[in-house]
Amino acid sequence: MSAKLSVIFYIILCLEIGIVLTLLPWIPQGTLGVMSDWGNNYFLLYAARKTGMYTLQTVVASGWIRGAVTGIGLLNIGIAFWEIFHFQQTVHTLQEGTEPSYPKRNAARPPQPATPPDLSHHERGDDRPDNAGS
Repeated sequence: MSAKLSVIFYIILCLEIGIVLTLLPWIPQGTLGVMSDWGNNYFLLYAARKTGMYTLQTVVASGWIRGAVTGIGLLNIGIAFWEIFHFQQTVHTLQEGTEPSYPKRNAARPPQPATPPDLSHHERGDDRPDNAGS
Protein backbone atom coordinates (compact mmCIF):
# COMPACT_ATOMS: atom_id res chain seq x y z
CA MET A 1 0.00 0.00 0.00
CA SER A 2 2.78 2.44 0.85
CA ALA A 3 4.56 1.62 -2.42
CA LYS A 4 1.43 2.52 -4.39
CA LEU A 5 1.04 5.79 -2.51
CA SER A 6 4.69 6.63 -3.04
CA VAL A 7 4.38 6.11 -6.79
CA ILE A 8 1.15 8.13 -6.94
CA PHE A 9 2.72 11.05 -5.05
CA TYR A 10 5.80 10.86 -7.29
CA ILE A 11 3.59 11.04 -10.39
CA ILE A 12 1.69 14.03 -9.01
CA LEU A 13 4.95 15.77 -8.09
CA CYS A 14 6.42 15.21 -11.56
CA LEU A 15 3.25 16.52 -13.22
CA GLU A 16 3.12 19.64 -11.04
CA ILE A 17 6.79 20.49 -11.50
CA GLY A 18 6.55 19.76 -15.22
CA ILE A 19 3.54 22.01 -15.77
CA VAL A 20 5.03 24.88 -13.77
CA LEU A 21 8.43 24.67 -15.47
CA THR A 22 6.85 24.37 -18.91
CA LEU A 23 4.45 27.30 -18.63
CA LEU A 24 6.03 29.72 -16.14
CA PRO A 25 8.79 31.11 -18.42
CA TRP A 26 6.26 32.07 -21.09
CA ILE A 27 3.43 33.62 -19.01
CA PRO A 28 3.20 37.36 -19.74
CA GLN A 29 3.60 39.92 -16.98
CA GLY A 30 0.60 40.36 -14.67
CA THR A 31 -1.40 37.39 -16.01
CA LEU A 32 -1.39 35.52 -12.71
CA GLY A 33 -1.62 38.59 -10.49
CA VAL A 34 1.31 38.48 -8.09
CA MET A 35 3.69 36.74 -10.47
CA SER A 36 5.56 39.08 -12.74
CA ASP A 37 7.51 38.57 -15.92
CA TRP A 38 10.12 35.79 -15.95
CA GLY A 39 13.02 38.18 -16.52
CA ASN A 40 11.79 40.98 -14.20
CA ASN A 41 10.84 39.20 -11.01
CA TYR A 42 11.82 40.55 -7.62
CA PHE A 43 14.08 37.68 -6.58
CA LEU A 44 16.07 37.80 -9.80
CA LEU A 45 16.63 41.56 -9.46
CA TYR A 46 17.58 41.14 -5.79
CA ALA A 47 20.08 38.36 -6.61
CA ALA A 48 21.59 40.42 -9.44
CA ARG A 49 22.10 43.43 -7.18
CA LYS A 50 23.49 41.45 -4.24
CA THR A 51 26.00 39.53 -6.34
CA GLY A 52 26.90 42.45 -8.59
CA MET A 53 26.18 40.34 -11.68
CA TYR A 54 23.81 42.66 -13.52
CA THR A 55 23.95 40.54 -16.67
CA LEU A 56 22.22 37.72 -14.75
CA GLN A 57 18.84 39.27 -15.49
CA THR A 58 19.60 39.46 -19.22
CA VAL A 59 20.82 35.87 -19.31
CA VAL A 60 17.80 34.48 -17.43
CA ALA A 61 15.39 36.48 -19.61
CA SER A 62 16.89 35.11 -22.84
CA GLY A 63 15.01 32.66 -24.97
CA TRP A 64 17.75 30.05 -24.54
CA ILE A 65 17.25 29.81 -20.78
CA ARG A 66 13.47 29.88 -21.13
CA GLY A 67 13.71 27.05 -23.64
CA ALA A 68 16.00 25.03 -21.37
CA VAL A 69 13.63 25.44 -18.41
CA THR A 70 10.69 24.48 -20.63
CA GLY A 71 12.63 21.41 -21.77
CA ILE A 72 13.21 20.33 -18.18
CA GLY A 73 9.48 20.78 -17.56
CA LEU A 74 8.59 18.63 -20.57
CA LEU A 75 11.05 16.02 -19.34
CA ASN A 76 9.25 15.94 -15.96
CA ILE A 77 5.90 15.54 -17.71
CA GLY A 78 7.36 12.69 -19.77
CA ILE A 79 8.65 10.99 -16.62
CA ALA A 80 5.20 11.32 -15.03
CA PHE A 81 3.50 9.67 -18.03
CA TRP A 82 6.14 6.93 -18.13
CA GLU A 83 5.42 6.24 -14.46
CA ILE A 84 1.68 6.17 -15.16
CA PHE A 85 2.10 3.61 -17.96
CA HIS A 86 4.51 1.47 -15.89
CA PHE A 87 2.70 1.85 -12.56
CA GLN A 88 2.51 -1.86 -11.66
CA GLN A 89 6.15 -2.47 -12.57
CA THR A 90 7.33 0.42 -10.38
CA VAL A 91 5.16 -0.66 -7.44
CA HIS A 92 6.44 -4.23 -7.74
CA THR A 93 10.05 -3.02 -7.81
CA LEU A 94 9.51 -0.87 -4.72
CA GLN A 95 7.84 -3.74 -2.87
CA GLU A 96 10.74 -6.07 -3.66
CA GLY A 97 13.23 -3.55 -2.33
CA THR A 98 11.40 -3.00 0.97
CA GLU A 99 10.86 -6.64 1.96
CA PRO A 100 13.49 -7.92 4.37
CA SER A 101 15.55 -10.69 2.86
CA TYR A 102 16.60 -13.38 5.29
CA PRO A 103 19.42 -15.78 4.44
CA LYS A 104 18.17 -19.26 3.70
CA ARG A 105 19.25 -21.95 6.09
CA ASN A 106 20.67 -25.14 4.67
CA ALA A 107 21.32 -23.41 1.40
CA ALA A 108 23.72 -25.34 -0.78
CA ARG A 109 26.95 -23.52 -1.52
CA PRO A 110 27.62 -22.82 -5.15
CA PRO A 111 30.48 -24.85 -6.61
CA GLN A 112 33.87 -23.19 -6.22
CA PRO A 113 36.00 -22.78 -9.33
CA ALA A 114 38.95 -25.12 -9.62
CA THR A 115 42.21 -23.47 -8.62
CA PRO A 116 45.12 -23.87 -11.02
CA PRO A 117 48.19 -25.70 -9.69
CA ASP A 118 51.04 -23.58 -8.39
CA LEU A 119 53.60 -23.15 -11.14
CA SER A 120 56.71 -21.09 -11.12
CA HIS A 121 56.79 -18.16 -13.51
CA HIS A 122 58.88 -20.05 -16.09
CA GLU A 123 57.09 -23.41 -16.13
CA ARG A 124 54.28 -24.49 -18.34
CA GLY A 125 51.73 -27.01 -17.30
CA ASP A 126 52.47 -29.31 -20.26
CA ASP A 127 56.28 -29.33 -19.82
CA ARG A 128 57.87 -32.67 -19.08
CA PRO A 129 60.24 -32.81 -16.12
CA ASP A 130 63.29 -33.54 -18.29
CA ASN A 131 62.47 -30.62 -20.66
CA ALA A 132 62.90 -32.94 -23.60
CA GLY A 133 61.09 -31.95 -26.76
CA SER A 134 58.40 -34.12 -28.22
